[in-house]
Amino acid sequence: MLVRGAMSTVVLTIGPAHTLRQAAALMSARKVGAAIVLDPDAGGIGILTERDILNSVGRGQDPDTERAHAHTTNDVVFAAPTWTLEEAAGAMAHGGFRHLIVLDRDEPAGVVSVRDIIRCWAPARQRVPA
Repeated sequence: MLVRGAMSTVVLTIGPAHTLRQAAALMSARKVGAAIVLDPDAGGIGILTERDILNSVGRGQDPDTERAHAHTTNDVVFAAPTWTLEEAAGAMAHGGFRHLIVLDRDEPAGVVSVRDIIRCWAPARQRVPA
């Protein structure tokens, strides 16, 4: 299976000035674990994940004053929609992360997560009669 068949096309984009609380609220409302951060001053496309927010709060930082740009990963590994799920899983395992931004013609087209890959690889659940 290819990344295009597994990725989520519900893409949340935020700006670098969003607070971590704003980012978390938007991520929660959209039920996504990562936001794409569009920051032309920092080189374009970055990613802010739930783990980045958790790490900040765990360090005692205030989510109402901390800005996304301070916690965004800008050295991003991007996937193509034509990658296989094996290629995506390999990139995630090698890089130690759980989300890949999928670029199509240099534009964000989606995000593929470990959960998306597992969903595709796991056998369909069968109901067991009670």
